[in-house]
Amino acid sequence: MLQISTKTIIPDSEIEINAIRSQGAGGQNVNKVSTAIHLRFDIKASSLPDFYKEQLLKLKDRRITQEGVVVIKSQEYRSQEKNREEALRRLQELIKSVVILKINRKPTKPTRNSQKKRLDSKSKRGEIKSMRRQITD
Repeated sequence: MLQISTKTIIPDSEIEINAIRSQGAGGQNVNKVSTAIHLRFDIKASSLPDFYKEQLLKLKDRRITQEGVVVIKSQEYRSQEKNREEALRRLQELIKSVVILKINRKPTKPTRNSQKKRLDSKSKRGEIKSMRRQITD
């Protein structure tokens, strides 16, 4: 059971987890033990609220296939259990990221006083530089 929020829970039956062999160096452990985790979660067939489903399917994330299946592969750790927890954490993080509403920024203009100060400081700086020049008759 994966807890997304206080009211939203994903049952284990909707998350498909397979153990596969990890890639890369690691000696005999890599060759003998299936420690990597391949997690699959079908968004359309899940019990998530419609809002979550719509937002997840709109996401431009490489982990979500065109069929609406989230595929996460975890092979950071040497133990299968830690990789399983990591994959579930990533799925939880992905689903939670959809809920956060982005606040539109209101563009603001600088005040008249700040514009005046900026222009005054520029002209003052220009005067200082012009005073450094050689005086020609």
